[in-house]
Amino acid sequence: MPVVLEHLGKRFGDGAPVLDDVNATIAKGEFVALLGASGCGKSTLLNILAGLEQPTSGALEVPADGAAFMFQDSALFPWLTARANIELALQLADKNAGKRSSKAERSARATELLELVHLGGAGDKRPHELSGGMRQRVALARSLAQDRQLLLMDEPFAALDAITRDLLHDELERIWKETGRTIVFVTHNVREAVRLGQRVLLLSSRPGRVVAEWDVTEEHRTDAGRAGELTATITRRLREEIRRHAN
Repeated sequence: MPVVLEHLGKRFGDGAPVLDDVNATIAKGEFVALLGASGCGKSTLLNILAGLEQPTSGALEVPADGAAFMFQDSALFPWLTARANIELALQLADKNAGKRSSKAERSARATELLELVHLGGAGDKRPHELSGGMRQRVALARSLAQDRQLLLMDEPFAALDAITRDLLHDELERIWKETGRTIVFVTHNVREAVRLGQRVLLLSSRPGRVVAEWDVTEEHRTDAGRAGELTATITRRLREEIRRHAN
């Protein structure tokens, strides 16, 4: 099912609204990048989509099984191996779904997920033995282990160097196409948004609402000049929002 936001609003206590009149529809299997100035409510919106926060007003439709969440920090358990971190996510997913699987079944599925993120030989390594990019791959595999249609990603590559980030862009695009997940990807990086998203949504400065959107076509993906033009257009619009907030 699609993700639908209708006149969604959020405020904390008696404070000013963080989100106000947010309207958007995200199709099943679509990859949407979400941009906005710092403090505009992007992470709050993800938390609402994940069910971690409740909206103050408006309506929300998400898949019945909820969403998987991938954070900026890999947040792996340091005392567990890469495989064991994924197996734990599989065990929790079984519990939430009222299912039971054997340890051997979970181990086999964890191995499949490690292969999917190109870490088949790293399953027995602990987080401190992995590079930052490898840890994020394990975190992605752990998110996929939850086996939910909707995947929410909150700046998962922001702390990585440019080369590693570009490599993980390729990996994420491949995995998205292979799994058919619906992805909402929060980023501050306009180039990253254009590189990954089929559509880019821009939130206004607080209170956040969708004030612009752009379709990213196959031509943008294959023509660096067209991609650069779109990136420049979005960047100008984003800067307008940042200046508006500053004033």
